[in-house]
Amino acid sequence: MVEQPSDVHIEGPDESAVIRRSSPGPTRVDTETRLADALADVVGVESVPADAHFFDGLGANSLLMAQFCARVRKREDLPSPSMKDIYRYPTIRSLVAALAESAPAPADSPAALQASTRMRPPDPVTRTSRLSHVLCGTLQLLFFLGYSLVAGFVTTGGYEWVAAGSGLVDIYLRSLLFGGVGFLALCAFPVVAKWVLVGRWKSCEFPVWSMTYLRFWVVKVLLHANPMVLFVGNPLYVLYLRALGARIGRGVTILSRSVPVCTDLLTIGSGTVVRKDSFFLGYRAHAGRIQTGRITLGRDVYIGEKTVLDIDTSMGDGAQLGHTSSLHRGQAVPDGERWHGSPAQPTQVDYLRVAPAWCGTMRRAWFALASLLQLFFLYTPLAVGGMYMVFSEVPAIRKRLEPTAALTLSELVSDTLVLSLVLFLGFITLGLAALCTLPRLLSLAVRPDRVYPLYGFPYAVHRATAQMTNIKFFAWLFGDSSYIVHYLRGIGYDLSHVEQTGSNFGTEVQHDSPVLVSVGRGTMVADGLSVINADYSATSFRLSRASIGPRNFLGNNIAYPTGGRTGDNCLLATKVMVPLDGEVREGVGLLGSPCFEIPRSVERDSRFDDLRTGEVLRRRLAAKNRHNVRTMALMLFVRWLHTLTLTFLALASVQMYGVLGHIVIAAYMALTLALSTAYYILVERCVMSFRRLRPMLCSIYDPAFWSHERLWKVPDHYLNIFNGTPYKTLVWRLLGVRIGSRVFDDGCYLTERTLTAIGDESTLNAGSKVQCHSQEDGTFKSDVTTLGTGCTLGVAAHVHYGVTMGDGAELAPDSFLMKGEEIPPHARWGGNPAVEMPGAEAQPGGTGGRTPPAVDSAAAAATVN
Repeated sequence: MVEQPSDVHIEGPDESAVIRRSSPGPTRVDTETRLADALADVVGVESVPADAHFFDGLGANSLLMAQFCARVRKREDLPSPSMKDIYRYPTIRSLVAALAESAPAPADSPAALQASTRMRPPDPVTRTSRLSHVLCGTLQLLFFLGYSLVAGFVTTGGYEWVAAGSGLVDIYLRSLLFGGVGFLALCAFPVVAKWVLVGRWKSCEFPVWSMTYLRFWVVKVLLHANPMVLFVGNPLYVLYLRALGARIGRGVTILSRSVPVCTDLLTIGSGTVVRKDSFFLGYRAHAGRIQTGRITLGRDVYIGEKTVLDIDTSMGDGAQLGHTSSLHRGQAVPDGERWHGSPAQPTQVDYLRVAPAWCGTMRRAWFALASLLQLFFLYTPLAVGGMYMVFSEVPAIRKRLEPTAALTLSELVSDTLVLSLVLFLGFITLGLAALCTLPRLLSLAVRPDRVYPLYGFPYAVHRATAQMTNIKFFAWLFGDSSYIVHYLRGIGYDLSHVEQTGSNFGTEVQHDSPVLVSVGRGTMVADGLSVINADYSATSFRLSRASIGPRNFLGNNIAYPTGGRTGDNCLLATKVMVPLDGEVREGVGLLGSPCFEIPRSVERDSRFDDLRTGEVLRRRLAAKNRHNVRTMALMLFVRWLHTLTLTFLALASVQMYGVLGHIVIAAYMALTLALSTAYYILVERCVMSFRRLRPMLCSIYDPAFWSHERLWKVPDHYLNIFNGTPYKTLVWRLLGVRIGSRVFDDGCYLTERTLTAIGDESTLNAGSKVQCHSQEDGTFKSDVTTLGTGCTLGVAAHVHYGVTMGDGAELAPDSFLMKGEEIPPHARWGGNPAVEMPGAEAQPGGTGGRTPPAVDSAAAAATVN
């Protein structure tokens, strides 16, 4: 077991990350005694020496120490340490000394009085009547049904018009015209709807489930569903955001698929780069209300990957925000400064790591024009004309389009079986063949470590390769098993020295270039890894190899960049910011953003090490592989059965089309959604044998873990359709979540549904996650997580297992609430890792408050050409 010495350096302010009590406390010796007694109670020993190391001497772990902090926090006679304090000062004596040095000023001092004026309780949760809740949900359903009806009528009318063509050229031209007009209509409709329903977005707030919220939701849904999202990374996408009201300068590159909703409040200066998986929505849900606010980026700003820009934030000209970082409400980065962390703080690290290249306006215009020509003259006719060819050339479908056709049920079933098998197996076979050949061939056109200008042939090849190899289906199929190694190696990963563990990678792995990723021997990776092996500027890009060292363990939701300063035998905790500066870290753990060192492992995580070597490993791994094969076969059957059902429904609709006309096709979309949701809910409950999960602590080679692992394979992509509607709560409840009434869920993800409890009228933001498990090396742990009534999870906030949030508690955007933490009622926490944040937030300008001067000045100073 490798442990971290007590004098470890932790990046960040010298002050302890703790909220001090202002009343006079006991002496230092008394405090040591009381803290030692509390820790002994938690650890389960008779006494704790003042100089005993929490991890080395007592064998404690982060979960126990989080419980210790929660217990101490309830006592008014003791200072309240955070987990960061625990890692920084890992003995009772050093902890008490550090807390005493940073003790607050007397209660009557000017500093204390100024601090007290900043303290305020969280905003009260806005209560919503049941009538408003039901009425909003009903109108949302009617909008969806109406949209489906119109889409069905347009589709069938367009098909009839294309089918009336004579000859291949005529059909191609009709397909081109219908597809092109349809694409333009799908893109223009959200723009028209936004200007009609909303006009210009302003900084304001309004209750969820209100009529104002309904208009907001309609615009948001249309923006998320429009096909312009496919042009992310293309100058056309920037033009589209301008049409929606965003003030965006020349030469801006946006690579994130997170579509900003309140576009009039978005200002981006010339030459700015926004990397993928970044949130800059222009709104947030907070305590039962939607709050909108400005996001202002100056010229030549760099926004790293997996970042969050909250409302009322700004960055000056030439400023940078590193990966895995966030700006909380009211934060402003001055001109030319580099910040990172959550919440962000100044740093010297330069995240703009590629030299510029010539990339003028004409180059961008030609690339955009070529993309449109390719879409209109190739992809659209192929899609529309291909549908016509299928309908006209496949006898089973052609005969059903005839009004006089009367085919038997057996013919319908046989046709459904054949067609679904051809579609399903063809996608898997051809998909694997393409992924194992094309990326290696295309990589020959883009050489590593060479700077290329944006919007040329190498850029198009690079983007096509990234989109192709990041298809989620195959990572979902092979992930959490030994077979993910063969898949990743097939698409280009360098895994020549990999050691099979049965869980080398999770089901969510992405990259910029698969042929430039190396992973060392014995390394294990949980879900959510994003390998950043492409560097961008406003005019250029460069691909470089990203190498993850041997015997590492990477937790959930990590962005690993080229040049990451980690070596052998490292533990990278969930949501950690991988460092790009300093010495290469080896034999330690890293936690937080910005990161600091923690013990690599503790006794609790090494108790199953005997199962990871020798003959025992060989037998257990073989058994796990057999179980994973059965799981993969089961999930393929589940997906094929779903395809079979939808195919049967489609053929039945086509057969009824000759009798009932357009209305059948129009109802197909709504019926598909309802059946898919009910089907996957039933599958998940069957996999669980209609029982609830129980907290576990076991090896990954334990059959109990394999059964739990199977749950992660059940498809749940349908959940996103219900975001922001009352029906999301209903679906969660059917999946086993203990969830209260009128919960607003704008895109939260719950990994273990039956281990999660959420109170009434809680607010869950987009990208937030409640993860009731953790895997560290070969040890799996899970426990119940409880969110009280009226809690708020910020955008991209991450809550770990064994956590309790009291009623009315808030977790700030992009925060990581560690395992075992307990937030008191009506407290405000934030950061990575999360600590108490008592300071008042800046209020949006439209609610009677004042926008921070830094935001106003940055907005005025931003230059938009």
